[in-house]
Amino acid sequence: MLRRIANHLFWSARYLERAEWRARLVDVHYHLLIESPPHATEPWAPLLAITGESEAFARCYREADERSVLDFFTFDADNPSSIRRCIDAARDNARALRHRISSELWLELNTLYLDAQSWSPAVLGEAGVFGFFAELRDRFYRVAGIVGGTLPRDLGYEFMTVGKLLERNENVTRLLDVKYHYLLPRAEDVGGPIDLLQWAAVLRSASALEAYRRVYGNAIAVDRVVELLLFDPTFPRSARFCVDRLVGALRRIGTHDPTPPSAVPPLPPRSSRRCSAPGARPR
Repeated sequence: MLRRIANHLFWSARYLERAEWRARLVDVHYHLLIESPPHATEPWAPLLAITGESEAFARCYREADERSVLDFFTFDADNPSSIRRCIDAARDNARALRHRISSELWLELNTLYLDAQSWSPAVLGEAGVFGFFAELRDRFYRVAGIVGGTLPRDLGYEFMTVGKLLERNENVTRLLDVKYHYLLPRAEDVGGPIDLLQWAAVLRSASALEAYRRVYGNAIAVDRVVELLLFDPTFPRSARFCVDRLVGALRRIGTHDPTPPSAVPPLPPRSSRRCSAPGARPR
């Protein structure tokens, strides 16, 4: 495979994963602010800490309020990791691969790109934060389903897997790190209602709340949340799962044989393939 093709596949998948993760973070954080009492002067600042963009945000905006953070996260053309810029980058990489990806994937991704060009704070205000990001999350699920259902498991698919899993693993580990060091600055609140509510939000951010309840029950325990998101080999967003699948994809890339497989042997003659009923006498 040409290096250029592999590069486009890798970054197209990685930008799609980054855009989906950001949409998921905004949706979960919005619900967390509704469910929990106000306890911070800048309640939207944690999103910037999770993505490591506090300094980049401060260079363009004065205050981390809802409107500024949502604009920076979603629409900002100067932010290379905004959802719109990630969709633009994923579509640009996919455009060079139209001969390597399915027509269904290109149609869905191009439609998402065209819709993103009309996004604005007014559109977000009309749909509401919940409606806008819930629909966006479903759009990303649709793209992921098309990728899984229409692309052959060849070398190109392995490069897309590497890009997706690298981005996913970084996002989950960063989320846990920020929760420990930023989201709950007061030691006396550890184990309290706000702390447990935030840990439930961490699970929802990784779509892991139902998986956690099936294994551990309804009680939220910090060590169990960390165990699920870091070490569970079966949950598709855990760090362990991502690393295991990443290693497998890299091994398949490294051992890929570019020569075509040998021809399939022909079927035996039709007469020798005739089935007889049990106990029937041969002719």
